[in-house]
Amino acid sequence: MSSVLVVGYDPQAIPGADGEALRAALDAELARFGEQGIEAAMTLITFDAAAEPTLIASLAGHPWDVVVVGGGIRKAEPLLPLFEQVVNLIRRHAPQAAIAFNTSGGDSVEAAQRWL
Repeated sequence: MSSVLVVGYDPQAIPGADGEALRAALDAELARFGEQGIEAAMTLITFDAAAEPTLIASLAGHPWDVVVVGGGIRKAEPLLPLFEQVVNLIRRHAPQAAIAFNTSGGDSVEAAQRWL
């Protein structure tokens, strides 16, 4: 069975956002992986000192086929250093994994399938 790790920005940390609604949408997307017969997990991080150890633990915990990096990390210019950190951690701790990018939280399955 193929395996995918989705790395996203924790919606609870986005000022002014409805964190609960965003988290529900992310959970629904995670369930879609199961419907496609793909094992999937999600790691949500914030731009702080906990991001690196949290992501390393997730990357090292399983031999992922694909790691999908969410738009919340990629699209916000102030998070560029976090995006760079995420990509380099994937290269170091999951070198066998393809790296994919979604356009929204609702197309992570399709992003991963491009590389499975």
